[in-house]
Amino acid sequence: MRKFGILVAALSIIGVAAPALAHHGFDTEYDANKKVKLEGVVTQVSWTNPHMRVYVDVTGPDGKVTNWNMELTSPNTIRRQGWGPDDLKAGDRVIFEGFGGKVVESRGSLQSIMKKSDMKPLFGPGGPDAAQPVKQ
Repeated sequence: MRKFGILVAALSIIGVAAPALAHHGFDTEYDANKKVKLEGVVTQVSWTNPHMRVYVDVTGPDGKVTNWNMELTSPNTIRRQGWGPDDLKAGDRVIFEGFGGKVVESRGSLQSIMKKSDMKPLFGPGGPDAAQPVKQ
């Protein structure tokens, strides 16, 4: 019975520690030296935890389209900044800034995004400056 108690305690500790170890910091996936500023068309806005994502088709000078997968903070944080699900939708033309990925450059950390129609910032900052408040 004692071995069973030790096993249960060990599994409990692993179960609590695993999610904490799984969370990543900016430097794990993204490169602060790969700053990008691009224009494109939103293909999807994903309001999911733990991080929202915005997908944007960007057409390069050669005509090739690259779908950028940009990570934001949590949906709850985005809502506290005043942004709601109706503010950015598929089909919106946007200008966005962020940091490219270390492995896949088009998987990035979104720093700011604005619709071309009104040039009003919807989100920011992200990346290494994520702790800073949004300036309107």
